Amino acid sequence: MSDLVLHGYWRSGTSYRTRIALNLKGLSYETLPLDLRQGDQASDAYRRLNPQGLVPALEVDGRVLTQSPAILEWIEETWPEPALLPRDPFARAEVRAMAALIACDIHPLNNLRVLKAIRSQFGADQAATDAWAARWIVPGFAALEALVARHGDGWAWGDRPTLADCCLVPQIYSARRFNVSMARFPRLIAIEAAAAVHPAFSAAHPDRQPDAD
Repeated sequence: MSDLVLHGYWRSGTSYRTRIALNLKGLSYETLPLDLRQGDQASDAYRRLNPQGLVPALEVDGRVLTQSPAILEWIEETWPEPALLPRDPFARAEVRAMAALIACDIHPLNNLRVLKAIRSQFGADQAATDAWAARWIVPGFAALEALVARHGDGWAWGDRPTLADCCLVPQIYSARRFNVSMARFPRLIAIEAAAAVHPAFSAAHPDRQPDAD
């Protein structure tokens, strides 16, 4: 078993999705928190690990992985059971597309560094910040609701958690932080409810992390 050290932040969606994947695989890991609000990610020590200065970073026996989609794929390839991707290549692509819809098209536009920029450079108050986040979350969730209707059976794709759920559940948490109404997305709400009682998801929840406020 490799020694795994996760550098992350309790409320970071990318750290949250990584914790979920590690937990679903039943892997033990050490958590080393960074306070993004205080700029810990910009320290020289952390930049030596991850030159981009973003979270998460996963140390594995002295080597470092960055970018959560790459980390999740590495976890899946290294510990293939329980599978987070279906066997069929077309189905695998469908799951990856759902995960990318979140990781590439929704999440980057409402992460902390973007929100800091619209506040500091454009004077956005909390209402404007929430409206900005909703502008990108709502159409993304509408697409996901349709995809879950097409592919889901209790989870985003099929009847067990996949990489899509690892990304979706943290994004729902973020949507609620920004006061986005979830009423239009009953299938996503059902996945959120299933995750709330699933040990791997509940243990990964931001409120249960050692650095949580």
